[in-house]
Amino acid sequence: MIQKETIIEAIKQVYDPEIPVDIYALGLIYDITILPFNNVEILMTLTSPNCPAAEVIPSQVEEKVKAIEGVNEVMVHITFEPPYTTDRMSEAARLELGFA
Repeated sequence: MIQKETIIEAIKQVYDPEIPVDIYALGLIYDITILPFNNVEILMTLTSPNCPAAEVIPSQVEEKVKAIEGVNEVMVHITFEPPYTTDRMSEAARLELGFA
């Protein structure tokens, strides 16, 4: 059985090209669901609807999670509801970016 922590560690390898913090610490991942047959569904957002990395980040998330041994299919869904705010950042990300 695939563990959610393993998926999170894979996602932490993906960075927004404009921000030196991984997308998990930025709070861009809203939900991770492990479905039957080791299929994984990820609900995420971007820092803005006009994010220049809108094509790159979701495909990197899919690629990193799919590389986990045992993972079958990966579905990444983008949402802007609720809208992203810096309140979703981890404490480490806030410190790194000067928000703390």
